[in-house]
Amino acid sequence: MDIQMQPIGFVEAVRPGAEDDYWGGETARIRLAPGFDAEALDGLDAFSHVEVLYLFHQVEASRIVTGARHPRNNPDWPAVGIFAQRGKNRPSRIGSTICRILHVEGTTLHVDELDAIDGTPVLDLKPVMAEFLPRDMVQQPDWSHALMADYWKPSQRR
Repeated sequence: MDIQMQPIGFVEAVRPGAEDDYWGGETARIRLAPGFDAEALDGLDAFSHVEVLYLFHQVEASRIVTGARHPRNNPDWPAVGIFAQRGKNRPSRIGSTICRILHVEGTTLHVDELDAIDGTPVLDLKPVMAEFLPRDMVQQPDWSHALMADYWKPSQRR
């Protein structure tokens, strides 16, 4: 089955390349692609957060992982399947992040803490509703807490 998608927009951000950590406080813009007008974003600013689905467009096909690996190639963490981690070298190359909505301006959505780089194709936007969040306690292994320890800390570049 061949699935083809067209981006609904593109990320405008400071970072030109992927980095593992320090995404806290990063602001970005998502500018809708031609063919969408401002009406497509009507009402989104009534929500506090948006889920952004995007394509890891700089991941080369030869770098895609389909099996198990050590997250960030750290041998101190267990080798786990690609679907048990959020690495960019995944078969679909699809990323997903929940961001705080700052404001909407015409065909541009301004967000806080989007971990996508400049030029990233956006596949979809979904408002975050409490009813779609986990309905019970979230469980995760200890290594994943260690992996994420610096992820949302503010960047030192400021």
